[in-house]
Amino acid sequence: MNISQINKPQQKNGTVPRSGFPANEEKYFLEGPRSRLRESGFLLKIIIEFIRGFRMLHFVGPCVSVFGSARTKPGTPYYDAAYKMGAGITSLGFTVMTGGGPGIMEAANKGAYEANGYSVGCNILLPKEQKPNPYMQKYFSCQYFFVRKVLMFKYSYAFVIMPGGIGTMDEFFEALTLIQTRKILDFPVILMGKSYWEPLMPLFHKMLEERMIESQDLKYMLFTDSEEEALEHIAKYAVEKYRSKRNILFKKFLLLGE
Repeated sequence: MNISQINKPQQKNGTVPRSGFPANEEKYFLEGPRSRLRESGFLLKIIIEFIRGFRMLHFVGPCVSVFGSARTKPGTPYYDAAYKMGAGITSLGFTVMTGGGPGIMEAANKGAYEANGYSVGCNILLPKEQKPNPYMQKYFSCQYFFVRKVLMFKYSYAFVIMPGGIGTMDEFFEALTLIQTRKILDFPVILMGKSYWEPLMPLFHKMLEERMIESQDLKYMLFTDSEEEALEHIAKYAVEKYRSKRNILFKKFLLLGE
């Protein structure tokens, strides 16, 4: 099959599909270039989603984001640990932010919510798993993964990485990349669950040995099983960072509906 055959619209039941974005717009966008009009329309949707996200999260306060599997069930050790972290983060004066879904995300939101803290989410619209949990005072639903990622980094002062899958790994390594390239500074990243994340340790040692990374790149990363140690790590770096660099109070404008 040559390129012209690949680009030719495929027939189904004797009809040629209409041009334009199907329901899964983001997937269609990533398949390659489209008409300038379609690309411009997609860009406009992204801008609108960013503006909506900024407005929703502008006054939630300094956040600590908790990541982990959406498949973790209540009553399991990982769920209970995330619940305790949510409550502990609240005790430090931070808002707990998660992906807004079930599992680990629900546990962290629930811990903060039941500790009378502020609990928010940055949800992603997916065919499965990502239904918003009921333990949030406020949440924003994103259509695009990259918008969600920007929002969660923008408003967070630390990341807590609970056991999770590919999505959790993506957020973890994104944080490390931004730390290594100095796009974010003094940003603590906590890996909760030593036995779960233990397979990563030899990889990091190998990277250091081969000089692919520097020890400074891992300065703010903590492997631990202890909620107390994790909270001390957050207090040491994130609290001071907020006080010294980003403790700015913004006024609400009634004219903008804030």
